[in-house]
Amino acid sequence: MISFKTTTRAALLLGSLLIGASSALAETVLHRGNSGEPQTLDQAQTSINIEAFIVKDLYEGLTIYDAAGKIIPGAAESWTVSEDGTVYTFKLRANAKWSDGTPVTAQDFVFSYKRVEDPATAAKYANILYPIKNAEKVNKGEAPVDELGVKAVDEKTLEITLERATPFFLELLAHQTALPVSQASVEKNGKDFVKPGVMVSNGAYKLQAHVPNDSLTVVKNENFWDAENVKIDKVIFYPIEDQAASVRRFEAKEMDLAYNFSADQIDRLTKAYGDQVHVSPTLATYYYAFDTRQEPYSDVRVRQALSMAVDRDFLAKEIYSGSQVPAYSMVPPGIDSYGEPSKADFAELSQLDREDKAIELMKEAGYGEGAKPLEIEIRYNTNPNHERVATAIADMWKNTFGAKVSLVNLDVSSHYAYLQEGGKFNVARAGWVADYADAENFLALSVSSNATFNYGRFNNAEYDALMKKSYEEADMTARAKILHEAETILSREQPVAPLLTQADLWLVSSRVKGWEDNAANEHLSRFLSVSE
Repeated sequence: MISFKTTTRAALLLGSLLIGASSALAETVLHRGNSGEPQTLDQAQTSINIEAFIVKDLYEGLTIYDAAGKIIPGAAESWTVSEDGTVYTFKLRANAKWSDGTPVTAQDFVFSYKRVEDPATAAKYANILYPIKNAEKVNKGEAPVDELGVKAVDEKTLEITLERATPFFLELLAHQTALPVSQASVEKNGKDFVKPGVMVSNGAYKLQAHVPNDSLTVVKNENFWDAENVKIDKVIFYPIEDQAASVRRFEAKEMDLAYNFSADQIDRLTKAYGDQVHVSPTLATYYYAFDTRQEPYSDVRVRQALSMAVDRDFLAKEIYSGSQVPAYSMVPPGIDSYGEPSKADFAELSQLDREDKAIELMKEAGYGEGAKPLEIEIRYNTNPNHERVATAIADMWKNTFGAKVSLVNLDVSSHYAYLQEGGKFNVARAGWVADYADAENFLALSVSSNATFNYGRFNNAEYDALMKKSYEEADMTARAKILHEAETILSREQPVAPLLTQADLWLVSSRVKGWEDNAANEHLSRFLSVSE
């Protein structure tokens, strides 16, 4: 005979098993296509958006972008600013914790920012924090790290002193370079602090697994201060550079999000999936850089001629199906504090007139048909759109100048690593997405001291002086005028040839809720949910 007591225990045990099984079945998973393998998960070393998408799920800065792309409080619940705009005092959330349960402190941010500016770290984006007092001097080895203008007033109060008032400073703090690291973890684990099972993070998620070139998995961080409002339990990032494969996996419902699909698929996908296809205008410029260290690209006439001969209307309409707009300025339109960008002087000419002018300039420089042969190698990161652009431009240069053009492509991480480490090239494809809505973010790329992002090593003293002057000008109208003068030089010298103002292309499954297109292209998983 089975006693009532035993039966009750069995029933309770069965019930708990069913509840556990139901809980496991109820786990919500978001599958994100990420269009490339991250070079690193160390925020001090990241430089491309596919890395930012991941690390911003793992870590939370003082400020963050919400679903609409607006700056809101992050690890800091509030802040005050001095009257002259040079001292920011942040109050960290009392319940802000690391994934190991220890409190997030002001000292963690002090340590993190000093680590970024320490020359020994060789942070790729150290210049993002240059508005902080002494940051540039520290980063260049001209001042000790301890002189950086950051101070922990107490465990939950952080004071940051700036060199000068910086209107976009709160946006800088939402950049991945300004994400904190756990001082205890970094000091204990060294470079291994980024590994699964070791990483200690303060964001909505923590790192569970990383299989290079296959997948990267993050799971909900139960110690995150707002964990109760995080609706997705697990996010799996897939580093798929093959855009056709990415679309196939989306269509097979193996992925909920696919980033950067091939633009020639817009019409087909829109017919098939309607509003799951997102074409979102953004502050981003697609450009070609010339290596000014070597001939013939050291000759401004050659750079101008090559830039003029590119039919941007063809690229925008035929290759990008109208999803991108021809660009004649490095700074994209849409930045309120800057106004209309300063375009190259050939922007108003017809394409035929541009080509005639280009041929004249190339002959003056002594290159082209009947003169020195023009052999050009175009480098680009693996991507069907970039390949089509490179092929089209190669044909334009061949037809206009009789140039012999070859193409070289690498995966996205290797391509940018090569350029950032100073590798020599002829012409290289690049793209820049605004880190913050200010013209300086685009123009600073060509400052001679920018060793990371001035790929072609452009060096112009007048340009550098204007950029330096812009940092010292507090009046926004006067500052915009100075930046326009700088861009006029850039447009004339053409060390970079702006080609297109970009749009972000996303496929977003109908099961994903909370998605909002935004110019910042910020889409934290914590603001999304999934439904069957």
